[in-house]
Amino acid sequence: MAEDTKHRPPRRRGLRIALFALAGLVLVGAVLGGLAYWKLNRNIRSVDISGQLGTARPPASTGGAFNVLVLGSDSRSGANGNLAGGATGDTARSDTAMVVHVNQAHTAASVVSIPRDTLVPRPACTGTDGKQVPAARSAMFNSAYEVGGPACAVKTAEQLTGMRMDHFVEVDFAGFAAMIDAIGGVDVTTTVAIDDRDSGLHLEPGDHHLGGQQALAFVRTRHGVGDGSDLGRIELQKEMVRAMLGQVGSLGLTSNPVAMWKLGDQLTSSLTTDSDLASVSALVGMAQTVKKIGPDQLTMVTLPVAYAVSDPNRVVPKAPDSQQLWAALRGDRAVPQSVLQEQPTNPAQADPSAGPSGGPSGGPSAPASASAARSARPTAVGGGAE
Repeated sequence: MAEDTKHRPPRRRGLRIALFALAGLVLVGAVLGGLAYWKLNRNIRSVDISGQLGTARPPASTGGAFNVLVLGSDSRSGANGNLAGGATGDTARSDTAMVVHVNQAHTAASVVSIPRDTLVPRPACTGTDGKQVPAARSAMFNSAYEVGGPACAVKTAEQLTGMRMDHFVEVDFAGFAAMIDAIGGVDVTTTVAIDDRDSGLHLEPGDHHLGGQQALAFVRTRHGVGDGSDLGRIELQKEMVRAMLGQVGSLGLTSNPVAMWKLGDQLTSSLTTDSDLASVSALVGMAQTVKKIGPDQLTMVTLPVAYAVSDPNRVVPKAPDSQQLWAALRGDRAVPQSVLQEQPTNPAQADPSAGPSGGPSGGPSAPASASAARSARPTAVGGGAE
């Protein structure tokens, strides 16, 4: 391990949520029009990110572009323990992290997934116990949430990208499964079998309709498909985003008040946001802002990474591709073609006769994220995907 784990609970097996929260926000405007605002407002949990971060941050955009940090919590507390298995408690990591950049014209969005085991400089933060946590020259990105909560995760993301995170959205296991059930499940297609005893997902090649718990297993599965890599699992989450958007578009929510209420209630119950976004009116306002952005206007990529010289079980941002990616988004430009061309393949839609592909730099070798390196480690019964 790159960090001391002597006093940590067993490693969390993380939920990967590719743009699930943003997809929900896009729908809110259609969903919440005539609903009981007071009830839905009470559902939303919030964190005062701005108050904790102060003013030493990248400048806010003045042209209308904005950024959202979307996190997936692997907390086992409450209903999450029943779904995820493994150790329970209040400690959690942000095993899913996505930077969503909405362009100045509000006509397109770029979504960058940051692999959880990416080694990055972590700034000094205030710990969850109120004590100061010193800066670290090289720490896993997902550890920021563990040591300092959402504010430290935002601070780390801002240092990595050079962009202000205008908003923060978090979804946990139970919230994601409930969102899937609220929209009636999702359709996915696999060209290879998925057989993962850890996540509990067993699918034959073909078309499948997944309910909430199966969809949760789909976005968490790692051992049961492809080369068992973290980067491959991120590709499954991108497929899930497309499936969610397609399902919601087929619901006819504006003419179905029962479905509108169910989805609105589940959506607001599933989210933890920054305090500026923690109201139905704020969510509706954002939804109206991005209403022109559909699946065809979303560009979803994984941060280019390479093996860490200091630890083969970790990855680091790949130069110069990662710098060019962040520079493009800071300049409100499209994702560079060099980044698009090196993306990993979806292991569930790969040629069954082909060998593993999609390594850290998009080449033919299998990814060597920490998850892949730990694939032989035993897991707790019922623990789900790591």
